[in-house]
Amino acid sequence: MRLAALLEPDLVIPDMAARTKVEAIEELLDLVMRRYPHLERAAIARAIAEREEIENTSYGRGIAFPHARTDAVSQMIVALGISKKGIDSDTPDQELLNAICLLLTPRSIAQLYLQTLSAFASFARQEGNVEKLTQQSDAAGVMRVIWDSGLTVKKQLTVRDIMHGTVFFTTPDATLKDVANILYRHRVSGLPVVDDDKRVIGIISEKHLIKAALPDYESLIENVSFSPDIEPFDELLKKEDQIKVSEIMTRKVKTATEDTPIVEVAAMMMFRNIRRVPVVKDGRLIGIVLRSDIVSKVIRG
Repeated sequence: MRLAALLEPDLVIPDMAARTKVEAIEELLDLVMRRYPHLERAAIARAIAEREEIENTSYGRGIAFPHARTDAVSQMIVALGISKKGIDSDTPDQELLNAICLLLTPRSIAQLYLQTLSAFASFARQEGNVEKLTQQSDAAGVMRVIWDSGLTVKKQLTVRDIMHGTVFFTTPDATLKDVANILYRHRVSGLPVVDDDKRVIGIISEKHLIKAALPDYESLIENVSFSPDIEPFDELLKKEDQIKVSEIMTRKVKTATEDTPIVEVAAMMMFRNIRRVPVVKDGRLIGIVLRSDIVSKVIRG
């Protein structure tokens, strides 16, 4: 299905009056309520506000996606507003917002909702698309720009829709200290290990670091009264510049591609009891999917 087919002319504002993101959401809600007067505005507004509190939906590249999954609507509703002057908002790239896409969906159609978000994000990533929207004088022109992009909403949810394109990684020759610093600095719990060609050869996580300090942890659990003569973490700290990633990482790593279905990745995570799956293209690392992503982006939305 073409992305543009999800839009209706009376739910498109070619030149918004709003000067803030909150005002833009209210302006789009006004439009939605004129089109669907039977909806409960307060419940919808509350759901949008709750979602904004969880995570800022201004994703950069001049576009924001305020959205909510709520039983206050029985079908997916897409409203799009264009700001020619731009709206100052807290965005990752500090760019003004020129397009606000409000997406409302019932809780029962999580897949279509995420696929639509993904398609609009792809539209924003195409150079010049958002600028073209600001040059249109009417709703028909806005919809034509989206139609001409050729973007479609896929039927199946894949890794591409939820993966992190920015992924932190390490190499087999890095030290335990190097890894600990990356984990702490970027607030992540594990890293893919790659070779010189950026091919994934393993995974190292917080669990591996702790296990390096407690290699005989099973006996410690079995004998709770046992107290080692030497504090294991003190010993580990003495060797943190000497222990290499290759010595403690796991080489049993499962990867996915951008086109791998999310259902397949979720099943892999459960069956293998893993928290992260590196994403590869032509064998090289390009991203990562975390178990928390499936909860936050698919289940929670």
